[in-house]
Amino acid sequence: MTGTDLVPLDTQTAITQLARRHKAAGGVGLQVLNMIGGRAENLLERLPDPVKVGLEGATERALRVALHAAKQSRGVVPDQKGWLNTAVTTAMGAVGGAGGLPTALAELPVTTTVLLRAIQGVAAEYEFDPNDPDVLADCLTVFASAGPLADDDGANMAFLTTRVTLTGTAVHGIMKSVAPKLATVLGQKLAAQTVPILGAAAGAATNYAYTSYYQEMAHVHFGLRRLARDSGMSETALVEELRRAVKTL
Repeated sequence: MTGTDLVPLDTQTAITQLARRHKAAGGVGLQVLNMIGGRAENLLERLPDPVKVGLEGATERALRVALHAAKQSRGVVPDQKGWLNTAVTTAMGAVGGAGGLPTALAELPVTTTVLLRAIQGVAAEYEFDPNDPDVLADCLTVFASAGPLADDDGANMAFLTTRVTLTGTAVHGIMKSVAPKLATVLGQKLAAQTVPILGAAAGAATNYAYTSYYQEMAHVHFGLRRLARDSGMSETALVEELRRAVKTL
């Protein structure tokens, strides 16, 4: 008897739907790589050494700006539809890419803020309170996923079972843990935006891919959270079922 045989049919159906989201998340990213004619692992080599050295610090600062801005804006600006978040970041990416590396760097914290708000919006869709410290921590851990330009077959799902409480000094800890992974992902974005000639088009395409990706991964993340709550199954068991479902698609 396999593990899947022990999963109720309605739960298995939900897992299959989440697996399809997970599988589709990186599809647009592959189109971006085809457009710029490169590979994700080679993109970072295009960045100047000073930028590569300071990327993790810049990413952590962008996360801090995003966290503060998201907190301040939630009471003023309502959560937006997924397509609108994507449209906004796509436009910002075009502007960031048009001016080369300086404008791409300046655009980074703004895009990160919109991405965090989009992730919080998905959390709310699944009936989680984005203002709850634990849920906010969950939102930040979505940034620890592989990224839209990664060749991820479902093996990188550790972020789905990460549990961090965002209180006191823990906020510093979660930023530190997420920043290295996100720095690599955002470094690829910056490099793509500075591709000669393509500039604005590459910036728009990468932001479209990144926003689509993180919203889909947020659906996977909070979909599993709610499924665990509603079904009584452990999140670890559900992640294993998801891993199997992704590999069979």
